[in-house]
Amino acid sequence: MNSRNCVIGFIGLGAMGARIVTRIVNAGFKVVVFDRTREKAQALIAQGAAVAPSPRALAMESDVIMSCLSNDDAVKAIYGGGGVILSASPGNIVVEMSTISPETSRDLAQAGKQRGLEVLDVAISGGPPLAEQGSLTLLAGGGEQAFKDCEPIFAAISKQYFHLGPSGSGTAMKLVVNTVLGVSMQAIAEAVALGEKLGIERTLLLDVLSRTAVIAPAHRDKLLRAARNDYSAQFAISLMNKDFHLIMDRAEALRVAMPTAAAAFQMNVARAAKFPDEDYSGVIAQMEDLSEVNVSHAAAK
Repeated sequence: MNSRNCVIGFIGLGAMGARIVTRIVNAGFKVVVFDRTREKAQALIAQGAAVAPSPRALAMESDVIMSCLSNDDAVKAIYGGGGVILSASPGNIVVEMSTISPETSRDLAQAGKQRGLEVLDVAISGGPPLAEQGSLTLLAGGGEQAFKDCEPIFAAISKQYFHLGPSGSGTAMKLVVNTVLGVSMQAIAEAVALGEKLGIERTLLLDVLSRTAVIAPAHRDKLLRAARNDYSAQFAISLMNKDFHLIMDRAEALRVAMPTAAAAFQMNVARAAKFPDEDYSGVIAQMEDLSEVNVSHAAAK
């Protein structure tokens, strides 16, 4: 299949999905979209996308079906029953990009196989700014030929993409990546509180720390936003906690000891109980509060 000449259907137009669709449209692909919130789909008409009235209708007119959804239940609802899998034509490719359990990815691949579909789990590393720039990292599991067929699409939305093995490998790698993401943010939050208690001026502390080799690109902007007391959600703490749930469930089932991840998870849970809609970097403010650092967390104007 030549993905350059195919119709791409995209389901799920949240902060990531909408930006990915814009990149795909701008790369010259024909794209049809669906979202439960019709206004989100309508907003992409000006970008050049067409709007499908339902996931089933989208599947019927698409050669490659892509999705970026909130969780396992949302993926099962879209693809299961009489949904996308049964509506898609045999020989087509599904590129499922949600952060879900590897088991759900494998179940979806098996259901697709019975229909004659190739299903890739292609997890995303990177937030909305990187999606807008086309600088994401993609982590794929599934058939190698299907992965190669989709490379022109991947090249339009990412700076690098990796085939990691059979179905479930992409979502498994995403759990590995997000373990580091969540644990590192908690470590940063503790270090920031320590620095402030040691007497380093907060803005200078956050700026200099953001420039050091120990801070990953994913966290650099978080520190600069924290300096402005800006914890508006780019990656909501509720979604980070959903991923922590997946991580800890898999760790328990596989008997992998993860004491540091467990501690970071609990700090996230505590923060989310008070501020469920903010970014996961809000643990910085939480550690400042716990350490009795004298900081006003009112957002800077």
